[in-house]
Amino acid sequence: MTETRLPDYSVTGDGDTTVFLLHGAFGAKDYWRDQIAALVANGYRVVAWDAPGYGMSPLPDPFNVDVAAAALVCLIDAVGGRRNVLLGHSMGGMIAQAAFDLRRERVHGLVLSATSAAFGKADGEWQQKFVRDRVAPLDAGRTIAEFGPDMLRRMMAPGAAGPGVARVIDVVSAMRPETFRAAIHAIVGFDGRHILPRMQVPVLCIAGEHDLTAAPPAVMEKLAARLPHGEFVCMPGVGHFAWAEQPEAFNRHLLDFLQRRIGD
Repeated sequence: MTETRLPDYSVTGDGDTTVFLLHGAFGAKDYWRDQIAALVANGYRVVAWDAPGYGMSPLPDPFNVDVAAAALVCLIDAVGGRRNVLLGHSMGGMIAQAAFDLRRERVHGLVLSATSAAFGKADGEWQQKFVRDRVAPLDAGRTIAEFGPDMLRRMMAPGAAGPGVARVIDVVSAMRPETFRAAIHAIVGFDGRHILPRMQVPVLCIAGEHDLTAAPPAVMEKLAARLPHGEFVCMPGVGHFAWAEQPEAFNRHLLDFLQRRIGD
């Protein structure tokens, strides 16, 4: 029997509630610094992972949301606490939904940041254009470090700046191109709408006012409305990376939810 390799992860802090931080398609565990500091200061234990294919973790073949969710379940089983909350951003939010469905008894709440329950049909015209537009620079021979910063800034609110924004750009610029390609295809292939009625735990959905293409506020509001115990927040003045663009405001929403709905 082959032993399952856990993805790379860090554990910080101590507490009865463990918050798993799940980065998006463009990211890694290193960009959660502001959230880790705020959570630990408020008595939470934090596990931040590099999804399969990110950081030092090898890229599975095939790679999709279900494969990543299975790896996350192994991590929850190995290092989870008495209470566990999954905070997933973008693709990480999709992984969180799929992992919840695999291990409902171990997940006591979710925070879904700039994500959705489905991206439509993987072979749909809009979805195929989404893939083409994002991998076109790689196909043209450009590196992620060359085109990534402009791509990321277009996903943020106009004028977004600060240490969190710079950190996202640095982390994404170091991504492997094969992981970048695989993640784009994983996003458009996900459909977790059947999971929503089964989410009988508190769920906070956080959208950004200026995130009009990846996870529009109207889409996230509908997602929250379909959840048995969903809440919706639209943060003004931010785009797709609310936790990096306005970390203090994002952390206030996060901590308020955890204290009201999960406990400390």
